[in-house]
Amino acid sequence: MFPAASNRPKATILVVDDSPAMVRYLRTMLELDSYQVESASNGLEALERLRSGSHPELVLLDLQMPGMDGLQTLRSLLKLRPDLKVLMCSGVDDPSKRRRAVTLGARDYLTKPIHHLYLSAAVERCLSSDLHARATVEAQVTV
Repeated sequence: MFPAASNRPKATILVVDDSPAMVRYLRTMLELDSYQVESASNGLEALERLRSGSHPELVLLDLQMPGMDGLQTLRSLLKLRPDLKVLMCSGVDDPSKRRRAVTLGARDYLTKPIHHLYLSAAVERCLSSDLHARATVEAQVTV
């Protein structure tokens, strides 16, 4: 017997990466975990998606992209939607970039290649932190 499926639909995740192969890889991993996935090939496209009505619960954002890099994109995304959850990812494990991303508002920093288990855990942790905060507020309101 299978456990009862949750009635709560999985979140929408926007993957922003200039590498089509990386977008395909991340899309596959996230869809295996039943998330809805949208994609953008650069920071400007990601911002345009949000301005035109896309409302992802989470953005998985590459650090190194031509034009507007991941840190510039992070700043702009959070100006547009301060409550947006962003996970940074990069092929470079640079502690100063990691600190900068977290200081600017990223929830976590994943190093490529991103293994499915680490991706799943980071996404779940990020999304469940919001659910926990919402449940706490709802409990306080109903008391």
